[in-house]
Amino acid sequence: MTMLKRLIFSAPISLLFVGSGHAAGTIPLSMTQQFDALGKPLGGGRLFLIQAGTVGAPQNCYQDSGLTIPWPNPITLDSGGRVPQLFCADGVIKVRLTDKNGVQQLVADNIMVIGPSGGGGGGGTVDPTTIFQTGAFMQFYGTGVLSGWVRCNGRTIGGATSGATERANSDTQALFTYLWSADSNLAVSGGRGVSAAADFAANKTLVLPDCRGRVVASLDDMGNSAAGRLTSSYFGASGTLLGAAGGAENQTLTIAQMPSHFHSASIYDPGHTHGHNITGVSSSTTGGGGFTISGYGTATISAAVTGVRVNSSNGFDTTYSTGGGGSHPNVQPTLLATTYLKL
Repeated sequence: MTMLKRLIFSAPISLLFVGSGHAAGTIPLSMTQQFDALGKPLGGGRLFLIQAGTVGAPQNCYQDSGLTIPWPNPITLDSGGRVPQLFCADGVIKVRLTDKNGVQQLVADNIMVIGPSGGGGGGGTVDPTTIFQTGAFMQFYGTGVLSGWVRCNGRTIGGATSGATERANSDTQALFTYLWSADSNLAVSGGRGVSAAADFAANKTLVLPDCRGRVVASLDDMGNSAAGRLTSSYFGASGTLLGAAGGAENQTLTIAQMPSHFHSASIYDPGHTHGHNITGVSSSTTGGGGFTISGYGTATISAAVTGVRVNSSNGFDTTYSTGGGGSHPNVQPTLLATTYLKL
């Protein structure tokens, strides 16, 4: 059995180009020649394709990358023990290989479906759409559509006839189901039904998370107690709710948010005078040029204000002021790319 495994996985591996419209690939057994423990080709052997993690539940694989022409299950190897070209949907698969008499030669579970990434004419680059779990985030330095992914832009996904605005295709069902369960705040057209499967079958659409103009932060708890680093007081939403959005591009300070400070001022004193009047005085002249004053008068000084005032650039009776009352930037150093979700 050790020799058989070595022969199987050291045989030439078919890395097949898959068009950008399909989330499909192949497995290392595709287009390889298989041998028994004595090195004899397994002519007429049978390859059973099984759902990963099960004992024997059949798993379809196909003759074309569009996943439209299924192979019989099991697949019969040719007289030289060769496995034909086959395609499977993204994910993992289990296989069991027997000889023509049904004697088991190999069983292997959780084989990853792989294939080249986009571009033309073969190549050997592993398809990144086969190594991410449904619902995974990825940022990509581009703006267009990626095979196996949708953009987190607040548009919708759904089945082929759903009219979804980001992607309307049957390959969105896994993500539709995942998001439907993971975040009950994501809107479903016509309202949520009894299950994600029922809503998808009814051609409803589901709104994708909206990452436009936003950075993604970790939940404040993530299975632990809340760290208190994102609270509703400042974040503006719950820091422990999946999909919550908060923060702002700019901020205008209130008076309570301003630092304690003072404004300089000066005292204005223009100076003033007091007038006075003397009343009740009489006089007469005498011979020889003399004169006499009879009676005494009273002197009255008129009232007056000081004229002292506070003076500043704003005018009298105000303190100095400055500033325009506008908002200030509230954005961390940021580089823009596109955020995607795995189908």
